[in-house]
Amino acid sequence: MSQSNQHKTQVMIVDDHPIVREGYSRLIERQDDLEVCAEADSKVDAIKQIINNPPDLIIVDISLKDGSGLELIKDIKSQFKQIKMLTVSMHDETLFAERSIRAGALGYINKQQAPEQLIKAIYRVLEGKVFLSSNVTERMICRSIGSDNYTDQSPIESLSDRELEVFEQIGEGETTRQIAHKLNLSPKTVETYRENIKHKLSLENATALTRHAIQWVLEKN
Repeated sequence: MSQSNQHKTQVMIVDDHPIVREGYSRLIERQDDLEVCAEADSKVDAIKQIINNPPDLIIVDISLKDGSGLELIKDIKSQFKQIKMLTVSMHDETLFAERSIRAGALGYINKQQAPEQLIKAIYRVLEGKVFLSSNVTERMICRSIGSDNYTDQSPIESLSDRELEVFEQIGEGETTRQIAHKLNLSPKTVETYRENIKHKLSLENATALTRHAIQWVLEKN
């Protein structure tokens, strides 16, 4: 590495789409003081690379090859407290932005935002400041002070991070055993999550759960 590169802020990109990683990389490399030091498409690969070469900031997608980016954020937060994280995703910010912050990220930005917004978010997070849309910020403030301005929240918001992850996998057509393997859980644990989801969403049976999950996945995509 050249002398000039030693002073650049090191950024890692974790996303399961190669084209997206390439786009982020080109955008980041245009900045004189930023450098992409690593890329990963899964939680396992990301942790391995972080251990070998810890970056200053990690851009994390919600959906990864081997599970949820939220779980990766939690793992990084517990093991590498000095690393700052920014979530960039296509998922609904009203459902995932606050979860990302609770997991340990400092910001959330939708992939549909303009490229300059990503760079703005990166620099803000590197300063140790939170980057969220004004709408999400208002929702979080209202909740913290007990305001009833956002009482019309979706029942899906009541799901825990793991329950939401299982719910999404059900909507993707995965079986209980497939979900268990992908998320490194036992089939019995997945079944427990399924029962919790049915209860929270007031769904009568497994068929209703599957139908509801598939509809949710189709709508969010």
